[in-house]
Amino acid sequence: SHTLAYATAQGPDHAHGCTHGSCYPATGDLLVGREKSLKASSTCGSRKKEPYCIVSHLQDEKKCFQCDSRRPYDPVYNTISHRIENVITTFKPHRKKSWWQSENGKPDVFIQLDLEAEFHFTHLIMTFKTFRPAAMVIERSADFGRNWQVYRYFAYDCASVFPGISKGPLRKVDDVTCESRYSDIEPSTEGEAIYRVLDPAIHIEDPYSPNIQNQLKITNLRVNFTRLHTLGDNLLDSRVEIKEKYYYAMYELIVRGNCFCYGHASECAPIDGIKDEEGMVHGRCVCKHNTKGLNCELCDDFHNNVPWRPAEGRNTNACKKCNCNGHSNQCHFDMAVYLSTGNANGGVCDDCLHNTMGRTCEMCKPFYYLNPIRDIRDPGVCSACDCDPDGSLNGGICDGHDEPSLGMVAGQCRCKDHVEGPRCDKCKSGFFGLSADHPLGCQACQCDPRGTVSERPQCDPVSGDCFCKRQVTGRSCGQCLPEHWALSHDLNGCRDCDCDVGGATDNHCSMENGQCRCRSHMMGRQCTQVESGYFFMALDHYTYEAELAMLGQGCSVEQREHQPERPATWTGNGFAKVPEGSSLEFSINNIPYSMEYDLLIRYESQVSDWEEVRVTIVRPGPIPTSSPCGNTIPADDMLTVSLPAGSRFVVLPQSICLEREISYSLHFEFSRYLNGNNVLIPGTTAANILVDSISLLPRYSSLEMFIGGDPASIARKQSYERYRCHDGAKSVARPQISDVCAKHITSMSAIINHGALACQCDPQGSVSSVCEMRGGQCRCRSNVIGRRCDRCAPGTYGFGPAGCRACECSLEGAVTRFCDQLTGQCPCSQGAFGQRCDGCQAGHWGFPNCKQCLCNGHAEECHQRTGACLNCRENTGGDKCDRCANGYYGNPVLGTGNGNRCQPCPCPDGPNSGRHFATSCHQDNRNRQVVCNCNQGYTGSRCEECAPGYYGNPSQPGGRCQPCRCSNNIDMSDLDACDRRTGECRKCLYNTEGPDCGVCKSGYYGDASRRNCRKCTCNFLGTAQTQCTARDECVCQRATGQCLCLPNTIGLTCDHCEPNYWNLASGRGCEACGCEPNNAVNPACNEFTGKCQCRDGFGGKICTDCQENYWGDPRIQCRACDCDPRGIETSQCGQKTGHCVCQQGVSGVRCDQCARGFSGQFPNCQPCHQCFGDWDRVVQNLAVRTKTLSERAVEIQNTGLTGAYEKAFRDLEEKLARAQGIVNARNTTTEAVSSLMELIEDLRYKIGETTDVLNHLEGDLTSVGNSNVEASNELSALEREAKELNLTSDQLHRQLDILKNSNFLGAYESIRSSYNKSRDAEQRANQSTTTTPSTVSQSADTRRKTERLISAKKDDFNRKNAANKRALGDLNAKAQTLDMKKINEKVCGGPGDSPCVESHCGGAGCRDDEGNRHCGGLNCNGAVAMAENALEKSKHAEKELNIAMKEVEELFHKVADAKTKAEEAKGKAQAALDKATNTKNKVERSNNDLRDLIKQIRDFLMQEGADPDSIETVANRVLELSIPASPQQIRHLAEEIKDRVRSLSNVDAILKQTQDDMRKAEQLLQEAKKARNRADGVKSTAETVKRALEDAKTAQAAAEKAIQRAKVDIGETEVRLAQSETSSSEHDLNNAMDRLGNLGRGIDGLKLKRAKNSMAAARAEETATMARDKANDAKQILDGELTDKYHTVQDLVDRKAKTVQEAKKTAERLRDEAKELLKDAQDKLQRLAELEKDYEENQKKLEGKARQLDGLEDKMKAILNDINKQIQIYNTCQ
Repeated sequence: SHTLAYATAQGPDHAHGCTHGSCYPATGDLLVGREKSLKASSTCGSRKKEPYCIVSHLQDEKKCFQCDSRRPYDPVYNTISHRIENVITTFKPHRKKSWWQSENGKPDVFIQLDLEAEFHFTHLIMTFKTFRPAAMVIERSADFGRNWQVYRYFAYDCASVFPGISKGPLRKVDDVTCESRYSDIEPSTEGEAIYRVLDPAIHIEDPYSPNIQNQLKITNLRVNFTRLHTLGDNLLDSRVEIKEKYYYAMYELIVRGNCFCYGHASECAPIDGIKDEEGMVHGRCVCKHNTKGLNCELCDDFHNNVPWRPAEGRNTNACKKCNCNGHSNQCHFDMAVYLSTGNANGGVCDDCLHNTMGRTCEMCKPFYYLNPIRDIRDPGVCSACDCDPDGSLNGGICDGHDEPSLGMVAGQCRCKDHVEGPRCDKCKSGFFGLSADHPLGCQACQCDPRGTVSERPQCDPVSGDCFCKRQVTGRSCGQCLPEHWALSHDLNGCRDCDCDVGGATDNHCSMENGQCRCRSHMMGRQCTQVESGYFFMALDHYTYEAELAMLGQGCSVEQREHQPERPATWTGNGFAKVPEGSSLEFSINNIPYSMEYDLLIRYESQVSDWEEVRVTIVRPGPIPTSSPCGNTIPADDMLTVSLPAGSRFVVLPQSICLEREISYSLHFEFSRYLNGNNVLIPGTTAANILVDSISLLPRYSSLEMFIGGDPASIARKQSYERYRCHDGAKSVARPQISDVCAKHITSMSAIINHGALACQCDPQGSVSSVCEMRGGQCRCRSNVIGRRCDRCAPGTYGFGPAGCRACECSLEGAVTRFCDQLTGQCPCSQGAFGQRCDGCQAGHWGFPNCKQCLCNGHAEECHQRTGACLNCRENTGGDKCDRCANGYYGNPVLGTGNGNRCQPCPCPDGPNSGRHFATSCHQDNRNRQVVCNCNQGYTGSRCEECAPGYYGNPSQPGGRCQPCRCSNNIDMSDLDACDRRTGECRKCLYNTEGPDCGVCKSGYYGDASRRNCRKCTCNFLGTAQTQCTARDECVCQRATGQCLCLPNTIGLTCDHCEPNYWNLASGRGCEACGCEPNNAVNPACNEFTGKCQCRDGFGGKICTDCQENYWGDPRIQCRACDCDPRGIETSQCGQKTGHCVCQQGVSGVRCDQCARGFSGQFPNCQPCHQCFGDWDRVVQNLAVRTKTLSERAVEIQNTGLTGAYEKAFRDLEEKLARAQGIVNARNTTTEAVSSLMELIEDLRYKIGETTDVLNHLEGDLTSVGNSNVEASNELSALEREAKELNLTSDQLHRQLDILKNSNFLGAYESIRSSYNKSRDAEQRANQSTTTTPSTVSQSADTRRKTERLISAKKDDFNRKNAANKRALGDLNAKAQTLDMKKINEKVCGGPGDSPCVESHCGGAGCRDDEGNRHCGGLNCNGAVAMAENALEKSKHAEKELNIAMKEVEELFHKVADAKTKAEEAKGKAQAALDKATNTKNKVERSNNDLRDLIKQIRDFLMQEGADPDSIETVANRVLELSIPASPQQIRHLAEEIKDRVRSLSNVDAILKQTQDDMRKAEQLLQEAKKARNRADGVKSTAETVKRALEDAKTAQAAAEKAIQRAKVDIGETEVRLAQSETSSSEHDLNNAMDRLGNLGRGIDGLKLKRAKNSMAAARAEETATMARDKANDAKQILDGELTDKYHTVQDLVDRKAKTVQEAKKTAERLRDEAKELLKDAQDKLQRLAELEKDYEENQKKLEGKARQLDGLEDKMKAILNDINKQIQIYNTCQ
């Protein structure tokens, strides 16, 4: 009956285990090992010993017993324990001696088993010790006790106990029925109750169905006993003793089952935490079939491809592994997917990696595509879409895989309609503006076809700008470029405005009609025409006639008569006749335009050249530097010019700068006239010159139209110069002007005169009011002249509508032919009369003035027309023989006596003595001494000494004085400046020194020859101290001024540090910044503070600390300062420790706790007061009151008493407001500035007065403060005494305690002693309070004084304080309205309202990290930054200019040197030519003889039958020849031949080296590859260098021009040398050298072949280095080319000069060489043939090895390909 045959029959077949079907663990007793999980609701003796009895037979002796279950059952020591664990089967001997027993008379009892997991429960068996229960219920739970279900009811009488419960029979295994067979009263002991879950009587078709499995599954099992069996006596007798025999008692309980595994496990293991015991049925399945869980209720991880199901018979229903193609290790089951795949696959992969997605990670995520060449399991199978999101549909998603039917290609981008390209990143032709927002991707181009290049709507695909023609602009190419018009289909789209550069205000014109914007009175489309009645000026329009100028002494006007048949060669009425020493002054007040003008002087010279005319421009005052002529210096206004006789005009070499609307005076001083021999012309008293006029010619190089720098300006300047337009205006009779010049001059006229000039033709003198367009000449009537036709011509008169009439003056009787222009009267000479002076009086010689010759008796004849005396005697001269000739003295007018005759000047000897050093002499009237007028450089009474600045010995015959050679650096007036005999310089000036004052003094630098020695300006801090004797006294390089800098200091004056250095102020050189490279933005730091510019997160001087308000080690981690802001002094904590800086009374790591000695709740920390007692309160009160007074005093001291000075403050505020108004005014005038200065001075005075008053008040407050301090000191003393009293009291207390615990006598003595001490202390205390004066009384007095002072001053103080508060409030309100924003922005450049921390430009009150004021900075546009930038730019410009000037000077010196050396070379070449000519004749004679000898030797050697004897004979004959050479030369030549022969033996070494070439070939192959890589890297550098070379070429062109002249000289030298070469003789000698040359070339060829192997590999490396060399060459070309050219010239000349000398030596050497060659040639040729054969064999071997290397390389490549393929295969396999 204990078997479960049916269940066993229905179970699976275990023979095959879990592999081929379902499997189950073995069943067992579920109670084994689960004593603690089994419980009973009632147990006999669980709380105390309890009696019980049994229903026994009569023969039993004992019927009642006791039970005690408080301790477990023990077969020896505790046999009366009847706990529930006794029912578990143990198979021990005492099995019937132990049982479970419930309490007496208790019917409702249950036994419950709680399992730790789900189990299969098959049946249970209960064996009772007493009667079986009359009724009971078996229940189970499958959810750990939350819900209970009834398995079966058991009852003796089912109908009465469990009404409504069916009694059977069972139809289904899960039917709930009531059963009676196990509830009978019999047997009374060892009765069993059995329950089977699956009744064998019921056939089960599917034992694996869910309801069957569910029926077997339990987590809890409970047996409820509800009714006891009794014998009926309990119904009659209710005593306790009756109930003692009725109870439940059970020997054994068996609950059979196994762990519940759904057929997926054949064994179970202990659950974690459950102790393993023998025979125990464990609850954790050891799952198979890819399942997991305690009961195998789940599929294992990554095995969710089919739904989990219990195993069924032969069907394992195992979970299947998901297929994720290697891209995921997680999945889940999806029933919908499972059903859609026909119950094949329901696993869905989770968290697909490698950008995959899909149920099996078989697809790529959006924006990725399936790479068709990769395996699906490859991690890189999904490649990112390379689609532009703006131009692609759906944000850039590409085709995820190939699908030909849908036109899908993996990775293909889907472009919007107007987009194209593989990435959809380009607009289609005709579209632009790729944008994500545009639904079609791009917009259509909007292009004007007239202005676009292709005339199709194509535009820039990004901006939409159409591709415009060259002169078209606008987004749609619909507009002409500025300065263009007439948009059309022309090639360029628009036409140039081509506005006249002068006639138009600019080059802009109307786009419709092209009309330019014309200046005043200009017209025409291009503004090239003038309105009627206007004209363009000629270049000499501003002409000023000399006859109208202010004439100097002796000047006269000489009119000229116009000849109708001939054009006039002068302007105006004629000339001003100016004698030597006189002057002309022109007033000029009509300057039209501020610019440079060329000054043209028109004149006629009656005699020879006029040597010197001094021109002075007199200006009305000093020239402001801001004016157009601000750069003019006084020296520019003093000019000198000479007037050559062969010309009628001259232009001053230097232009003059004049400004419009300013009046000038031009002063011409005709100071000196000398003829060609530097002596005055004999017979003339003074020289005269006829000055016609002066003209101001506008200097074209001052006009922007020529010097603008643009191509048009350059072209105008070039054409103006090419056609020499400037020269056409110089002559009066000007040639026909070209159209080019006319156009340029027209534009210049319009610019200078701001348009066209009015004709202003005189209505009487001109035919018409219209003048010529160019020049403005009006059409004049007869005999009328002038541009405006406003005056009569010279020689005419009567200006009127009919013109002018001729004067017709007599040629003899009139002084001139010109009459008065109003009356017509001619000026008559003496004796002549009439309007035309055509009559003459008698008695005069030389009609019309007949005069007697006046020659002072020194001549009898004079000139018939001029009256000048001829042939003056006695060394006299002059027109009247009235003065001595040059070099003589005396007064011939007074007579011919000894005292009056002309005598030779003794200076020191006469004019013809050779020792005459004076221009003239005269005799002093007083002392009758002869005074010499010495020549320049001579001095002394007789010109016998050299003047200061000159040296020599004029006293000796032939001696003369020469200027001292002192580089123009001495005082020429100082006698001792140089030695007057030797010329040695003694007093060098201008900071120079040396024998010729040619170098700068120590401590100075520059060019001494230019008086340019400047003091060394060295920065004292940056210059080596050894170079400086004082702070401002340092030594520098004399040429450049470079100071000797300290380490790491640079600059001409050592005034700043090298990059990445700082601290120039240390005086020891600059220190390295030391910026932490990983933490700093760059290695540079502040040159003055050394502060590095740190990256975010770093701070400190060198960026090694954390940033502000952080701490820690920045290399590890920076932490924020975690400080409580309520308790800290500063926000920055310790950089290394992070400790916060706490306020007083606060402590803690974060400053968030009250400090020791303070109490209260933070942040309200108060000092401890309770320990001080009454004295402390008194002292505290006094201290508080005193502190209040002190604070009040401090407040008064700080704020002051403003009531009395309120009016003064108000006045100050008003003046400040006025000052601010003046400052804010944009147009500051001088009056405003002066007013501001007065206000500021007044303000300073008032502030000074206020400061004095405040100082007095501060003194009073200081005395009050001192009184307070004294009171505080007294209070402190009182406080100390109080503390001493407290200490004494404490000591007494302690001694009292000692008394209590000590013996009586000792205590008594102690008491007496303490009493005496206490009495003394009391006396002292009384004295301190009662005795006067005492500390307390003094404190009271001080307090009373303070109170009286407070009460006396209280009202006054309160009034003044209130007034001060009101005044402060008003001031505060006004201060709030003041705005520094604009000033900040203008001065510092940053936004004025930004805080200092955010504003990098700083501002008012802002300071940098070092505490210095901070204003301005990088990218700041304020005044400060602009000033600093301007200063930096000016410094930089100054440096650049200095460098440029140095380079120009160096280039100038080099060119000058080259020129000098070229001249020297030319001289040497000429000398060489002469010498070569002489040598040529000698060489030719010897060459003829030598030529025949060489020819015979050559013919003999060429014969095949030449035997050794014949050769020896010829050699002997050669040896017998006489050679004009020394023995030393012969030995030298022999040694050279030996060396050349020995060099041939090196062939063996060469061949040995070729054996190593095979090993080197492999190395060279690798090096070649590396070199190729380096060459690729250098390529970009080479391109950069190429650009640099192009720039260098431009710079070189300038130097080449300077070299050109030297090249010409070189060419001439070479031509002459070529003529001098003995070419014919050398040609013959060279034939003898051919054999030796062939031999040498054979050897060289052999060497060349050997070298080719190494050269091939080295060529790549040479290519790489070539670019670097070119970069260096580009730098050196400009520096070295000039020097190289000179060296080339010098070497060429020297070489050619030596050629002729070497010709002789060559002939001698050839004869010796021929002798040696005869002996060695055959041997060497044979040896060479053998060597060449060996070399060819080696070459073949090398080629074979190279082919082997190539083959090995191919094999290596094949092996690498195979390895890559294998790697690919292994990467894709599982």
